[in-house]
Amino acid sequence: MTSLPLISVDPDARGRRPAMPPRHLADLDLPGRQALVTELGEPAFRAKQVSNHYFGRLVRDPAQMTDLPAATRERLAGSLLPTLLTPVRELACDDGATRKALWRLHDGSLVESVLMGYPDRVTVCISSQAGCGMACPFCATGQAGLTRNLSTAEIVDQAVYLAGVAASGAVAGSPPRLSHVVFMGMGEPLANYSRVVAAIRRLVSPAPEGLGLSQRHITVSTVGLVPAIRRLASEDLSVTLALSLHAPDDELRDELVPVNQRWKVSEVLDAAWDYAATTGRRVSIEYAMIKDVNDQPWRADLLGRLLAGKLAHVNLIPLNPTPGSRWDASPKPVEREFVRRLRDAGVSTTVRDTRGREIDGACGQLAAAEDRDTDPRTATA
Repeated sequence: MTSLPLISVDPDARGRRPAMPPRHLADLDLPGRQALVTELGEPAFRAKQVSNHYFGRLVRDPAQMTDLPAATRERLAGSLLPTLLTPVRELACDDGATRKALWRLHDGSLVESVLMGYPDRVTVCISSQAGCGMACPFCATGQAGLTRNLSTAEIVDQAVYLAGVAASGAVAGSPPRLSHVVFMGMGEPLANYSRVVAAIRRLVSPAPEGLGLSQRHITVSTVGLVPAIRRLASEDLSVTLALSLHAPDDELRDELVPVNQRWKVSEVLDAAWDYAATTGRRVSIEYAMIKDVNDQPWRADLLGRLLAGKLAHVNLIPLNPTPGSRWDASPKPVEREFVRRLRDAGVSTTVRDTRGREIDGACGQLAAAEDRDTDPRTATA
């Protein structure tokens, strides 16, 4: 998925690692925050107080932290809650139930995240990288390459910010509490493994350690980095693994998901089944339906044979349009036939809702462009 770096490059800096953002409390566990606070000359319990504001009350403004001494509020907030995400623009559709936020990071990189409100839940789709290095040709983000990994706190802060939007009552007809997080925004989550796992632990730990979400309400997407899938299975986490398969045969998947040239379909699926066996969690198989590319009946039958009897669910995704793409979504009759064949093979299958397509916020559309034409009816920030 794509990002546009906005800063000029110093010729002398070529080859250096991108500068990471300032340290934030979400980068640290609670003992780490306490150690930092004591280094500032404050009692350790101040770390718990600030953490409760951030994770428990979704508050960043020091003026609202009235349980802290006025003389230390700004200093503590400055050290523990530096600004990581600067809002650039927010677009909304579906009567405000779907909102896409564009953020500028400290180095000028841009990332996007999406909030989706439903009658029974609020879900946010967050980014783990600025850009993406996986180069899937049908995905807007993959078409421009990787800028850098996000820090743990930059990942978490997207969820906390949008949890605050939900808590404000801005998403009419939905609960006021964020309940689900999907790592399906910009980037390949398992290519930023350590920070993504740390972010998951912040999201699921109860306040003041973290946001207190259910592990079972966290989904981590991957194109199939086999060693990382196996490593994730050993983390004692029960998050859902979503495997972006998109083709059941190596010949086509080599083109659609270039990492398949390293780990073939059989290897990726073996790792997924091991993950399911270890965690007891059903694997979500993501499959973008691309007209005359991967939607043939024989591919549906092959996919059905590969998945029959496995702890898996197929999530068919009507291909969302992206600028300059040579591909289009499969016609609805073709999609229905694909679904029928999978279900006849005994494979649980659904078709994903294309929420956010009007604001380029649907699957595969996130491109973090600041200069797009904007419909003033949908611009909220």
